[in-house]
Amino acid sequence: MKRIAGRLVCLATVAAALPGLCMADDGDPAGLWKSIDDQSGKPKALIRITESSGEYRGRIEKLFPADGVEPQALCAKCEGALKDQPIVGMTIITGMKRDGSDAGLYGSGQILDPANGKTYRSRMTLADGGKKLQVRGYIGTPLLGRTQVWLREP
Repeated sequence: MKRIAGRLVCLATVAAALPGLCMADDGDPAGLWKSIDDQSGKPKALIRITESSGEYRGRIEKLFPADGVEPQALCAKCEGALKDQPIVGMTIITGMKRDGSDAGLYGSGQILDPANGKTYRSRMTLADGGKKLQVRGYIGTPLLGRTQVWLREP
């Protein structure tokens, strides 16, 4: 009987640890990321994500030329203070915070698409041990949006 009780205690301990292993944290999104166009599969830009007081922000550091044409240097379709401002150096991710309910998920943020000048609600999810970042921009609900996969740069 003592043997069975000991095995049950051991089994209960292992079972209690499993949820923590399944929700392993993939790291932190702060760092340099290469955005990949979700339609062409080609690199678009390098974005540096930084954290300050629990808020993550992303700034464009470099644009990659598309099909041999130099990328647009100014945000012609942006409105307000960003109108006709250089895209390189522009902050495109703001207000992103870690979602306490899920390790590796960041939400409550916004993302600017300099190609069309529009700002969308956004969330990010770390994947593949922190090597990939799934960035989703959406209107209203996350179901109505699109996702890009960004790759961590060394």
